[in-house]
Amino acid sequence: MSEMIMLQLAAIGVISILCQWLAWWIKLPAILLLLLAGIIAGPVSGWLDPDALLGDLLFPIVSLGVAVILFEGSLTLKFQEIRGLEDVVRRFVTSGLISTWMIVSVATHYTLHFSWQIAFLFGAVMVVTGPTVIIPMLRTVRPNARIANILRWEGIVIDPIGALLAVLVFEFIISGKTGTALGHSFIIFGQVLAVGLLLGALAGYAFGLILRHHWLPEYLHNVATLALVLGVFALSNHVQHESGLLTVTIMGIWLANMKAVDTDDILHFKESLSVLMISGLFIILAARIDFEDIRQLGWLAAVIFLVVQFIARPVKVIIATRGSTLTWQEKVMLTWIAPRGIVAAAIISLFAIQLEKHGYQQAYLLVPLTFIIIIGTVVLQSATAGWLARKLRVAEPEPKGLLLIGANSVARKIAKALIDNGYRALLSDSSWENIRNARMEGLNVYYGNPVSEHADRHLNMVGIGKMLGLSPQDELNALAGMKYRGDFGKQSIYTLAAAADSKSADQHRVANKHRGQILFAEDATFSKLASLIGQGAEIKATRLSKDFDYASYTEKYGNIALPLFAIDSKDTLHIYTLDSKPEPKIDWTILSLIKATTD
Repeated sequence: MSEMIMLQLAAIGVISILCQWLAWWIKLPAILLLLLAGIIAGPVSGWLDPDALLGDLLFPIVSLGVAVILFEGSLTLKFQEIRGLEDVVRRFVTSGLISTWMIVSVATHYTLHFSWQIAFLFGAVMVVTGPTVIIPMLRTVRPNARIANILRWEGIVIDPIGALLAVLVFEFIISGKTGTALGHSFIIFGQVLAVGLLLGALAGYAFGLILRHHWLPEYLHNVATLALVLGVFALSNHVQHESGLLTVTIMGIWLANMKAVDTDDILHFKESLSVLMISGLFIILAARIDFEDIRQLGWLAAVIFLVVQFIARPVKVIIATRGSTLTWQEKVMLTWIAPRGIVAAAIISLFAIQLEKHGYQQAYLLVPLTFIIIIGTVVLQSATAGWLARKLRVAEPEPKGLLLIGANSVARKIAKALIDNGYRALLSDSSWENIRNARMEGLNVYYGNPVSEHADRHLNMVGIGKMLGLSPQDELNALAGMKYRGDFGKQSIYTLAAAADSKSADQHRVANKHRGQILFAEDATFSKLASLIGQGAEIKATRLSKDFDYASYTEKYGNIALPLFAIDSKDTLHIYTLDSKPEPKIDWTILSLIKATTD
């Protein structure tokens, strides 16, 4: 028996990662595959029964997982990102929330003939969108920064507020039998709000002080944060039922906006943890779906989905964006993206069980109805949001651009060659002379240190997907590689070989893992490239054909050309490195640095 439990738990983790990998490979949101995997593992095959597997631990585990996910999301909420849009976000989680609650509740009551109590509880749960589905969808759809920031803030902030609203409705329903429902609900509201705000702010401020003054060794930062989040969440719920989500959200926002507190390492750890948690929780909750309950709802459940998607959401966006500077295209995109996720599933599952115990017979239908909305919104929006964003021209361009560290003669020459062949190049340098020369040549530049806090706020990274370390300062190349590895991925970080590498002992060399892939060749140092360019070498683009293939190219240029890049027939850029040499084919274009003596 214990071996089977171990096997199922391990299988959930393996299936989660496989779904994430496959989704990345086929360019679809992972949520679709995770839902499908959960349905196949649960109601279709019967192999996975989460209630039997986890028993009474099911909902505590789900709740703790949601707490970590919300905290991780709230760590990304910086007030500076929504300057000028604060009113829009505020209305999204206040007046817009109320409109969604009312519309969905009324539609549920009259369409499915649910009692008003059950209908209002379902409407309360449907106000949440949530980072578990918003953030993965934004990575795939890639709308512009204004849309992404609004949706991210809405999804993270509205989760604890929606949970609080659902708690109030639930308490109103339960206490209604005693005739003190309204007064009791207001008391609960005040208590949850007070505990969540106070405990979250205290925990965030206290832990921020610990990080700021380095009272905790760096190797304990991640695990201490995780333990604190779980502990604060549990304590908050113990002090006041269902206040934990609000508490961890406030704690994360406080840390994210606290001065002189570096949360980057914590955020990276939590992002990795959240991917596994989101994946596993989706599979577990999807495996609990009962097809018989869905059959009982019938086609009328689809009507509720249409109301949620095409009435409640547009009304909310109209209310929230009135008087804003958003374009009509951005408003349409905000109208379209509002998927429901884990928080909705977890909250409704918990309250449905409690209401069934109190004799509300329709309560068991809340879970399948919620999953119909989750599946409907996720499938529809995932399948169409990317296309719609491109049609409305509110999507970021494909990351064909490159960030070049340095604006020296080598970087400028390479940047011009890339631009001439259809790629965007952004040069960053702290030398005003280099920046001035680059601007005179019509190149896009950032004047400043690419690893500074100013760069974090002002460096325009839209469409940038790779980094080339072309500075003569090897340490700056390595530092930039470490900084931008999280943005571009380790495989997209490239730096020049250091001239001192062949002479220095190991203890004086920058480790290769910090520099990324070595550009072009082992001896392609900055000094060598600068010397060749100073002697008149030029970067020449040569298109291969049947009459002039790669063999002919090699024969003509031999050792007088240093291959830098190759562009294939699909306009994909391949970069020559010390360990990877592309093999150009017919219709490919080779960009090489050709010595001045070549005709």
